[in-house]
Amino acid sequence: MKFPYGICDFKKIITKGYYYCDRSEHIPLLERDAFQLFLRPRRFGKSLLLSMLTNYYDIARKDQFQKIFGSLKIAANPTPLHNSYFILQWDFSCVDPSEKDIKRALHDHINARIENFISYYENLLKKRVKISPNNALNSIQSLITAVQKNQYPIYLLIDEYDNFANEVMMGIRHERQEIYEALVYEEGALKTLFKTIKFSTKESLFDRILITGVSPVVMSDLTSGYNIGESIYFEPDLNDLCGFNEQEIKIIINKITEECSLNIQDADHAIELMRTYYDGYLFSLDADTPVYNPTMALYFLKAFQRHCKYPRKMLDANLATDEAKLRYISQIPGGSEMLLKLVKATEQIDQTLDHENYIVTVADIEDSFGIQKMISDHSQDNKFMTSFLYYFGILTIEGLTSKGKVQLRVPNLVMVELYIKRIREILLPVPIDRDNGIAAAEQLYEKGNMKLLCQFVEEKYFNVFRNRDYRWANELTVKTAFLTLLYNDILYIMDSEKESKRAYTDLTMIIRPDMRRFTIADILIEFKYVKLKDVQLSGKEARKLSQEELKGLKKMQTAMQEAEKQIYDYSKVLKQKYKNLRLRSYAVVALGFERLWWEEI
Repeated sequence: MKFPYGICDFKKIITKGYYYCDRSEHIPLLERDAFQLFLRPRRFGKSLLLSMLTNYYDIARKDQFQKIFGSLKIAANPTPLHNSYFILQWDFSCVDPSEKDIKRALHDHINARIENFISYYENLLKKRVKISPNNALNSIQSLITAVQKNQYPIYLLIDEYDNFANEVMMGIRHERQEIYEALVYEEGALKTLFKTIKFSTKESLFDRILITGVSPVVMSDLTSGYNIGESIYFEPDLNDLCGFNEQEIKIIINKITEECSLNIQDADHAIELMRTYYDGYLFSLDADTPVYNPTMALYFLKAFQRHCKYPRKMLDANLATDEAKLRYISQIPGGSEMLLKLVKATEQIDQTLDHENYIVTVADIEDSFGIQKMISDHSQDNKFMTSFLYYFGILTIEGLTSKGKVQLRVPNLVMVELYIKRIREILLPVPIDRDNGIAAAEQLYEKGNMKLLCQFVEEKYFNVFRNRDYRWANELTVKTAFLTLLYNDILYIMDSEKESKRAYTDLTMIIRPDMRRFTIADILIEFKYVKLKDVQLSGKEARKLSQEELKGLKKMQTAMQEAEKQIYDYSKVLKQKYKNLRLRSYAVVALGFERLWWEEI
């Protein structure tokens, strides 16, 4: 079995024997509307989808239909439209948005694709197409005139249509904003291009159009320039158009474990690991089966098959660039607070809790926001930030609240890692402080030394919380501080332990099955929080307490006793779920954001 990581050439995948997760049965669904906009997060298989459609509808590949699609579901009942179009493809990721003359770069790309079209369909075109080097719109008109002489209309496929907005979205230089606005406003190059496309649909010369991208920002800015597209990205029956479901993952994992002569337990571990790190994406309120990010899944599967062990790092470096989106949000007023709340939300997930308290809720996901909203300091409200993170795959749909609002959550641990890294940078902006904090965390799971980690949190993190207006901070904020330092996906699964039915999830670090050869410990930490007003002390007074005086406070003693009891209960659950644990358990009680009392239980 060969895995097509990074390959989006559908024909190559099929004919060269690469693994392909069959999505051809969705083709009839894509024929319901003629002009469509389909959005998914980056690296989610959109380019491969367009490649499949190219092979399916291309008139020049009619005699190859059985060779390419014969083994797929669509072959049993192909639609009447198969192999009946000229295919024109544009990929705006090939147009460098940093080019000084971006209009010229855009026109050059379109002209190059038309030249490719002419060469490819040379034997089918009855009229010569004239390329206008300085005006691709004229080239399009010439192409349309030539196609009018044929019986086959054009299927236009545009990939990464929103590539131009990326630098502006990420807060890059002001001149980039001016270039983008010149493209989409008034008679800008991109707007006039889409006007030309829209006009060509009137005569059915562009008979079908499918546009893919990440967000609706560019389409919102084009407004009347292209207002004929149907948004299909919330359709429930297209939820898994891109991505793998769990049953598909299980089949592959079982084959790999058999090839590697591993046992059923190894297969179960691999599936659980993949589910924890890569699953969880829902793109419709009416969909009920989440999907795995296909690029992340292929990254894992390829490494697992090649080496018969899991990849050392669960986060594929190609996805790490999504950190830029979190950086963008953190720079918006209120953005860093929102990210910290989202990290805490991932810690508090439990079946016994009211979902409305820990999952982000908005009236609805915005389906239209332009670049001005993204760069304005006054219009980026919670609904906008939540919607932005949804489109980029950093949040996903959870469901509806009892009041009819949309719930969103962090989909999996890979995305949690991105949040953790960004929050650590926000709270500890000095690199040496981050290094010292991580070194203190390592002392805990390597040597069982909790003292250094608690000292670091008291001296560094608590100082940050005191100096910032974190009015919403609570006991989960303390846990978040520890999590940002302890998070380690190379050695651990950060377990939320839903099965325990507890009121608060602890920070639970279970050694990955493939890392048990190392001399490190499984870690369980239970956190409790005592407010300063509950002990009638000011922050200054609390800081002056000796350790014995701190332990002598009745509220602190009660909290410690509760933590010890919960650790006893939770550890039993963990030992039932996991075998061969080297569990070390700790209770940590915080007095406001001033002091910590910890005990190994």
